[in-house]
Amino acid sequence: MRAGTPLAAGAGLVVGVVLWEGYKAIGDPRGTELFGVRLLPRASDAAMPHVWDVLARFGRAELAGGDPLWLVVLAACLFTLRGVVAGLVAGGAIGMLLAVLMQRFRIAERGLLPHVILSQTVPLIALAPVIAGWGGRLSLGPYPWQPWMSVSVIAAYLAFFPIAVGALRGLQSPAPIAEELMRSYAAGWWRTLWKLRLPASTPYLFPALRLAGASAVVGAVVGEISTGTRGGIGRLIIEYSREATGDPAKVYTAMIGAALLGLAVAGALALAELFLTRRTALPR
Repeated sequence: MRAGTPLAAGAGLVVGVVLWEGYKAIGDPRGTELFGVRLLPRASDAAMPHVWDVLARFGRAELAGGDPLWLVVLAACLFTLRGVVAGLVAGGAIGMLLAVLMQRFRIAERGLLPHVILSQTVPLIALAPVIAGWGGRLSLGPYPWQPWMSVSVIAAYLAFFPIAVGALRGLQSPAPIAEELMRSYAAGWWRTLWKLRLPASTPYLFPALRLAGASAVVGAVVGEISTGTRGGIGRLIIEYSREATGDPAKVYTAMIGAALLGLAVAGALALAELFLTRRTALPR
C-alpha cells in the first residue's frame, strides 16, 4: 500500500463533497432537461440533502424511541458482511481452481475461459431470484438452506471472475527460462506450481482479490435487494427509499453504509497483501 493512497482517498472525498454542494448551490431544483430528457438531477433538498444533514441523521434515532441510526446501519453492514465473506471465500476457491486447471491444460483454457467471461454478461438482477428459488429447495444435510446463503452464492458468482482471470495471468507469468530451470531440477508440475508459479502470481492475484472483494459486496447488496433478504444493508436501502419523501437524508445513510462496507473489505484485503508481501520479503 502506498503512503499516498490515504491522502488520495481523502482528497477524492473532499472533491466529491465540494461537487455535491456546488451543484446543489447552482443547480435547478427541478432538474435540467433538454428536449424533455432530464440530463442533470434535481437539486432540491428532497433529492439532494446537504452533506451535513446526512451526517447528522446518523446520530438521530431510526424511529421514535429506537436505536441510533448509525447503530442500525452498522448492524446491517455486519449482517451483509457474513454473506460477503462466505461468497468471497467460495468464489476465490472456485476462481483459483479454474485458473490452475486452465494453466495446466491448454484445451481447458480454450474451452472454459470464454464461458467464464460470458458468465459475467448475465444480468444479476435476473439471476438472483433464480438462485433464491433453487436455494429454497436445498438443504445442507440436517441444516435447511438459509436466505443469506443465496446471497453468498450471488456474491461468489461475481467474485470468482476477477480471481480466475487474475490468477491465470499470474500463473502464466513466469519467464520460460525460469520454467527451464525448474525442469533442470527435475521438479514436477505440482512443485513448479508451488515454488514458481504461485509466488509469481501474487502481483496479479492481490489486485484481483481486491476487485473480487468489491464485487462480492455489490453481489451481496444486489442479492439482498432482489431476494428480499431481511437484516442486510441491501434491504435497508429498499426500506429507507420508501421514506425518501419525508426523510431524504435517511436514504443516503444506507447508501453510505454500503459504500463503507465495500471500502472496508477492499482495505482489509490491501492490509493482508501488505502483511504477506512484507513477510515474504524478510530475509530468512
